[in-house]
Amino acid sequence: MTTTGAREDAEDRVFAALASATRREVLRLLRDGGPQPVQALAEHFAMRRPSLSEHLKVLREAGLVSERRSGRQRIYRLEAAPLAEVQDWLHPYERFWRDRLKGLAELLDRMPDGDRP
Repeated sequence: MTTTGAREDAEDRVFAALASATRREVLRLLRDGGPQPVQALAEHFAMRRPSLSEHLKVLREAGLVSERRSGRQRIYRLEAAPLAEVQDWLHPYERFWRDRLKGLAELLDRMPDGDRP
């Protein structure tokens, strides 16, 4: 596989991981609360532990979390670097919409007050 192909596969895994509201919530919990054992994370969800473990596996394979063992516990930690790549990918779209909204604001500023919607 080429370097470009490997990078695209990694990006696809990140976007697929972020597609789930449960996985986004896990990332938020780790962002706000720091590294946590799976038991603490499980308290926030109405699902069985094996289901949460599957979500954690997807996040781990996407590089969004890391896992370390501490005795019998598995501690999960947020790995934010792949999110920077997502932000880099989204930046041109943000700029596109900012420019569009700026153009709309300028048009509204030129319209007489009685013609505004």
